[in-house]
Amino acid sequence: MLSSYLLSLREGLEAALIIGIVLGTLRKIQRPNLTSVVWYGVCSAIAVSLISALLLTIYGLSLEGETEAIFEGITMLLATGILTWMIFWMSRQAQAMKINLEDGVHQATEGSGKRTLFGLAFIAVLREGIELALFLTAAVFTSGVQQAATGTLLGLGTAILLGWSLFTTSIHLDLSRFFQVTGFLLILFAAGLIAHSIHEFNEIGWIPVIIEHVWDINTIVNENSPLGEMLKALFGYNSNPSLSELAAYLIYYVVLFLGIRRKETFFGYLRKKDEPAVEIKVNRP
Repeated sequence: MLSSYLLSLREGLEAALIIGIVLGTLRKIQRPNLTSVVWYGVCSAIAVSLISALLLTIYGLSLEGETEAIFEGITMLLATGILTWMIFWMSRQAQAMKINLEDGVHQATEGSGKRTLFGLAFIAVLREGIELALFLTAAVFTSGVQQAATGTLLGLGTAILLGWSLFTTSIHLDLSRFFQVTGFLLILFAAGLIAHSIHEFNEIGWIPVIIEHVWDINTIVNENSPLGEMLKALFGYNSNPSLSELAAYLIYYVVLFLGIRRKETFFGYLRKKDEPAVEIKVNRP
C-alpha cells in the first residue's frame, strides 16, 4: 500500500502543481473566463487515465500461466524504466516547469485560446495519469488490488490537500526536498520491480536462474509473513532470490549511480557555462 501511496502522492502533486500554475497564469493575465476550459481538459485527462488503469489491471488479472508471467514481467520492466526516467526528468525540469507552462498559457490565449489551452491542460495531466496507471498496474501484481487501490486513494487525497494548501494558504512546502525524498523511496521500489520482473522471466525460462537460490532466509523473514509481504510490495523483497534476480537488482543500482554521476557532471558543466542556478517560486492565483 505504501508504494502505491507514494506513487499517487508524487504524480498527484505534480498534476496539482501544473493545474495551479495554469490557473494562476490565467488570473494574472486577467483571463478567468478560460478557467472552465482548463478544468474540462483536466477532467478529460483524468477520465482517460482511469480507463487506462482499469483496462490494464483487468487485462493483467485475467491472464493465467505463462501469459500472465510475461505480461507482469514486461509491465514491471516498463514501469521501472518510466519511473527512473521520471525521477531524472523531474530533478532537471522542475526548475523550468513553471516558466514553460506560463509561456504555453500566454501563447494559448493570444487568439481565442480555448482549444490550445484545453490541449495544454489535457496533455500535461494525461502524462502524469498514464504514468500512474502503468505504475499502479505493476503495484497490483506485488501488493494486490485492495492495497493498491487504498494506497492510491490516500495518495491522491493527500496530493489534492497539499496542492490546495500550496495555492490558497500560506503553507510552504520545500518541493525540491519533497521530490528528493520521494524519488529516493521510488528508486528502491523500482529496483524491486526489476528484480520481480526477472523472477517472472525465470519462471517461464526466458532468463536463466544461474543459481536457483543464492540464499534462503525464510526462517528469519518469511516473504509470506506480514513483514515479508510489506517488504515485497515496497522493495521487491525475496527471501530466496536467484542469482539472476540478485544480479539485476544490483546492476540497476550501479547503472543508476553512474547515470546520476554523469548527469551531475553534464548539467553542472552546462550551468557553469551557460546559465545561473534558478530558484522557482510558485505564485498563488
